[in-house]
Amino acid sequence: MRIQLFSGRRKLFRCLSTSSVVNHASNKTSRLEALRSLDHLPFSAFLTDSFGRQHSYLRISLTEKCNLRCQYCMPEDGVNLTPSQKLLSSEEIIRIAKLFVSEGVDKIRLTGGEPMVRKDLPHIIESLSALGIKQLGMTTNGLLLKRRLGELQSAGLTHLNISLDTLIPQKFELITRRKGWDRVMAGIDQALHLGYSPVKVNCVVMRGKNEEEIVDFVELTQHKDLDVRFIEYMPFSGNKWLDKKMVSYAEMLDAIKQKYPTITRIADKANDTSKGYKVPGSMGQVGFITSMSENFCGSCNRLRLTADGNLKVCLFGTAEVSLRDAMRSGCSDEELLGVISSAVRRKKKQHAGMQNLAKLQNRPMILIGNGLSRGPTHLLDYFQLHSTQLSQALAFHTTTRTAKEKNMSELLVDEQNKGPIKQITENVSHEINNQVPAGDHKPTNSEKSHDHNHIFWHEFGKQFIINDVEQTHTEFPHINNKELEWDESEIREKEVQVPRLTHVTSMGEAQMVDISDKKFTKREAIAQAKVNLGQVAFSLVKKNGIKKGDVLGTARLAGIMAAKRTSELIPLCHPIALTHVEITLKMKEKGDDGHECHQVVIMARAVSEGQTGVEMEALTGASVAALTVYDMCKAVSHKILISDICLISKTGGKVNYHCYA
Repeated sequence: MRIQLFSGRRKLFRCLSTSSVVNHASNKTSRLEALRSLDHLPFSAFLTDSFGRQHSYLRISLTEKCNLRCQYCMPEDGVNLTPSQKLLSSEEIIRIAKLFVSEGVDKIRLTGGEPMVRKDLPHIIESLSALGIKQLGMTTNGLLLKRRLGELQSAGLTHLNISLDTLIPQKFELITRRKGWDRVMAGIDQALHLGYSPVKVNCVVMRGKNEEEIVDFVELTQHKDLDVRFIEYMPFSGNKWLDKKMVSYAEMLDAIKQKYPTITRIADKANDTSKGYKVPGSMGQVGFITSMSENFCGSCNRLRLTADGNLKVCLFGTAEVSLRDAMRSGCSDEELLGVISSAVRRKKKQHAGMQNLAKLQNRPMILIGNGLSRGPTHLLDYFQLHSTQLSQALAFHTTTRTAKEKNMSELLVDEQNKGPIKQITENVSHEINNQVPAGDHKPTNSEKSHDHNHIFWHEFGKQFIINDVEQTHTEFPHINNKELEWDESEIREKEVQVPRLTHVTSMGEAQMVDISDKKFTKREAIAQAKVNLGQVAFSLVKKNGIKKGDVLGTARLAGIMAAKRTSELIPLCHPIALTHVEITLKMKEKGDDGHECHQVVIMARAVSEGQTGVEMEALTGASVAALTVYDMCKAVSHKILISDICLISKTGGKVNYHCYA
């Protein structure tokens, strides 16, 4: 009978948990060895779907926040973060994990967002490790790894995946919209140093972004114990997925064989998502996660818990069940198992295929956990679970589906049921909005999520400053700490505007800005350039003794002509009808400090009546005037230096600017 299996498993689990907590620090290794040697128990019917797949692997997203902004994961306009009170607490995470482990889950992976931004991560890892699972892994972007990995390993972290999509620092900044490549590489080396074997490196391959680096990643495995897994680009909300951007497994393998024709297929472990390959003689290996071209749905053993407490039985599915709302409404563990079981049984045989997936409105990847529109996060207020009905439905548990289990499942999916079970089981926005009874709770303004970029910078801006101070103190230990202090209240209260590149799309492609909705105003800009001639050339220019003729007059004319033709020189500049261009050149023999400088100081002023600024016209005028001075004087000296090309001021637009330096 199922009740015997359930009770026996829970009893064994409780004994192991209790002894683990008491003796966790001293006997962790021996306890894990004992667990691995236990006879395998029959797998839980609660976590077995209608196709016989046994779900022994739970992925838990600890947070929606991340300290990177990867293009395939984070929509260009950000995401709405769930309010903190709607996220799972560490106690709720541990309770859910215990429940899954008691039913046969032996592998847990922590994801995000970026799990390492969560302050209580060591506590969570230590608590999960005490449950006696065989593997406790984490997927991270690696930015904080070098500093924190030692502590996490001591807490019980056994496996590690690091996301890295490029080996070029500049491209890393383009893909992630942040700096930090060096820190990620240092984190990988730290993981190898601490004995993680292998260290898995996840690389999402995108055509036009990094497909030419595939062979370079393979070369990393020559002398390092890495398992580099190339992931086919997958569709999620906000990442503007196109099939032409996807590089298939076959295409990637062909590219590798051009350099390494002897690369061979190696055996995969049970339920492995990656197709493994190895170059003979290499320390590490590579693999391919082929979610799009060759799905592995038939052997899928994974369930996902989102940071806001929703259970997703399929990474690409839209149906979600809120375990958070169930717990906070007083559900017992047995009732939670009923909700979980119903969701698992409705898991489909496979996902819909890449063309159909691209049309679905799934969550953005960052709100799933490393892997459409989100349902409301305020279901708790009208979610009153019918505990009596569920208790009756769960009174008996057998390895076959009983009549009472069938009734429970029907209760969960009954289309006529206007109560909460329907809402939490089908977490799709329009269905919920249509079925919530009149007068039920709607989110207030204070409950609505805020702009993701604003929240992120509010939460992490201070930490960035702390990191900078720590780095400065490390590099310059003679500097007094007091000199590096800051006003904490000012940091907390000050809103930081996250800069955006208006001439670049979210995919990094150049575009011309649409100015049709801007107002016509008087626009003015002043730019500067300096030309350091040296004493001889300066003297000749001053005496008008340069063989080519009037240097200053020619440069003035060249600057005016260049300002008028800026849109022909700078690809994305709008053609502007300038009403005035003024170029002035002054000879400056001594600097402000009294020392000789022998400079020509150029000031360019551009004016127009229009819808966009004239900074580029002023800068172009100053630059070309400086180049003309150089051209006319280069016969005298090639040591002429053009410097300090900069914008001095701009007025008339949305933001005015003045440089007083």
